[in-house]
Amino acid sequence: MAWLRGAGARSPRGFIRPPRATAAPSRVNAPITVDELKKQIASAGFAFRGYDSTNNGRGAEFVIHPVYGTIVNPVLESASGLCATILNRPVDLAGRLLAHAPSTLDTFVEDIAMIVGLEIAQVRILEQIFDVPVHQARLSFGHSIGELAALVLGGVYEMEQLLPVPLALAQDCAELTHNTTIGILSSAGDPLDVTRVERLCRGISARGHGLIGPSTYLSPDHILLIGQEGTLDEFEHEMRERLSPAVTLRRRPNHWPPLHTPLVWERNVPNRTAMAMHHIKGGDQKPTPTILSCSTGVANYDEWNSRMILADWTDHPQRIWEVMEHTLQSGVELVIHAGPEPKLIPSTFERLGARVMKQLRRSHLERLGSSVIPSMGRQEWIMRSLPGSAALLRAPYLKHMILEDWLLAQDVA
Repeated sequence: MAWLRGAGARSPRGFIRPPRATAAPSRVNAPITVDELKKQIASAGFAFRGYDSTNNGRGAEFVIHPVYGTIVNPVLESASGLCATILNRPVDLAGRLLAHAPSTLDTFVEDIAMIVGLEIAQVRILEQIFDVPVHQARLSFGHSIGELAALVLGGVYEMEQLLPVPLALAQDCAELTHNTTIGILSSAGDPLDVTRVERLCRGISARGHGLIGPSTYLSPDHILLIGQEGTLDEFEHEMRERLSPAVTLRRRPNHWPPLHTPLVWERNVPNRTAMAMHHIKGGDQKPTPTILSCSTGVANYDEWNSRMILADWTDHPQRIWEVMEHTLQSGVELVIHAGPEPKLIPSTFERLGARVMKQLRRSHLERLGSSVIPSMGRQEWIMRSLPGSAALLRAPYLKHMILEDWLLAQDVA
């Protein structure tokens, strides 16, 4: 917790478990009407989920919905066709949802297409059925493949232009998983020293026994690492001398395609992505709404650099923490979580809110916070003058909307 009490180092980090329900004010799916959503869209941000161990969410309910299905099914049909071209076999994403087919490494290509397709379809429903001006949102961002959906929402590419690029490389990424291990690097006190962590990873990789690197930075005291062969064992042995004694490493049993790490170099994924991106149309306009890239941690997409950023996206770690800081600093008051059963980003925001609230309670400031801090979002000049660390105080008062739940709760049949 020392990192929260301090100056707010801008270092990123890894996997975070959801807090207890009583740790912070419940701001997830706070009741909001269609009219209220239209009024609040200018202070809202869209968050698109990435790949996870479960990826269907409530997709089957959208497929059979008498109103939503007219939007969802054509998107899934198009995404199925893109998959079929890559895999050289028939693909039926809607059928997979109706069958509640589980996600495995063998279905990684289909899962990517289904997640992005559902994200795009959900936002289109919001726009076409409820007349919500989604392009007036303050910003958007996406974890991992969710960034692709953000680019489609922003008008930089059409789904049919962009999606074939990651689909063509997804099978290689899945195959790289067979000799990898996931580790969660944690610090019980001060922030992790990112520079030392990265240097240790590079030093181990340079020995030629396998590659290891950070995949996701989710908080100042958590980093998700992925390593080949025994590199994670080497890291654990050497971190005792190179890092703080308060640092621990836990292994996770599940396997994960090693996107956003140096491991994809083995199949030349970044170069192949760069080449493929230069053979597709689109990419010649600035996104609307603005996109905070999890590859760079900032809002730096312009009319010409999306191809370069997406090539880096393949092997650069995801900077979720920096994106969260910028989101809070921007004055966003509502985060709309798109995609099937989003978990990682909502739980990370919730955990941050719980930590902030705990500190406010220790200082007996929670009453002041509940009346003053939420209004900061409406005072943009104040927000612009605050450092990122001070903007973290807004985390407990940020509202969150799980879009698939909200849509399915509306009476439109």
